[in-house]
Amino acid sequence: MTRPTVILGMSGGVDSSVAASLLVEQGFEVQGVTLQVWEQEDESVAVSKRWQERGCCKVGLAKYVAKRLGIAHEVIDTRVSFRTGVIDDFLSAYLAGTTPNPCVRCNERVKIRSLYRIAEERAADFLATGHYARIVRNHNRHSLRRANDARKDQSYFLHRLSPAWLSRILFPVGSMQKAEVWARAESIGLPADELKESQEICFVTQGSYRSFIQTERPESRSPGLFTDASGNVLGHHKGIAYYTPGQRRGLGIATGRRLYVQRVVPETQTVVLGPEESLLRSDCVVADLNLFDESVLEGPTQAEVKVRYATPPASATLQPNKDRTVLVRFHTPQRALSPGQSAVFYDGDRVLGGGIIQ
Repeated sequence: MTRPTVILGMSGGVDSSVAASLLVEQGFEVQGVTLQVWEQEDESVAVSKRWQERGCCKVGLAKYVAKRLGIAHEVIDTRVSFRTGVIDDFLSAYLAGTTPNPCVRCNERVKIRSLYRIAEERAADFLATGHYARIVRNHNRHSLRRANDARKDQSYFLHRLSPAWLSRILFPVGSMQKAEVWARAESIGLPADELKESQEICFVTQGSYRSFIQTERPESRSPGLFTDASGNVLGHHKGIAYYTPGQRRGLGIATGRRLYVQRVVPETQTVVLGPEESLLRSDCVVADLNLFDESVLEGPTQAEVKVRYATPPASATLQPNKDRTVLVRFHTPQRALSPGQSAVFYDGDRVLGGGIIQ
């Protein structure tokens, strides 16, 4: 009997490596693919580096795992689509005074989109990644769900996937706890003592994201005014690209009290500052929707809403507007809602969809 085939995205990290092991064990014919999204490794110096310092995608480790498991592996260059779909979007957003989420855009526009295209071209049955999320299949309906390990759940980053893709996607580690994944990684010989999970933006390899913006877009250094909510001038800033709602550090303003970025006004190149209590907001408009459940647009919906990956979801009412946007009314005010960030809607562990905060 012919084995089902799966195109597996292999970053060289522990999660996609364990996903490969699980898929082989489950009887799939696995074709490993490492998408090169950023810099080319310098083989002459790589041997002196630890695994986690060898670029975004640890090609050497992915090759090692593939060889150990006896599966095919290849590297596919996706740097052009990553540059246009993720990096340029990231830079343009900050220059426009909004706060983007590059990991959301990467999954939507590059990683899973590329794997889906490869699966289509090669007539593979499925595509898979090492993300912590689940796909629940109920007859002909498929839904995106939170991972079983709530601390590692990555459904927030996956909410912009096309609903049509869900029937072809596998998340092998989505039902596991992280401790189980680490144990499995050690059993297949991964150098666990050298592996660590990245918490940073993958293409910002040196310095901060602000220094990256300055290097890539020198025109971002465009000084303007710090003001309070009444328009009183408090000082001068370096450029709106370097400030985001909720920020306190790096303002260089001495007023005798702590001030935070309230909002960025690109039309006037102004950064508005205020006390921490003024960061709280009870609602926001979410546009550029991607929905797995279109009933969200039919009337008021009770849901939980995540406005950042690292913060817990908050109870809210979703009120659809005629222009295919949603007014989110939070039951408890939320801190520093940032235009450009993703708001993701949940019904229990089911992802209803989400969009971009306006």
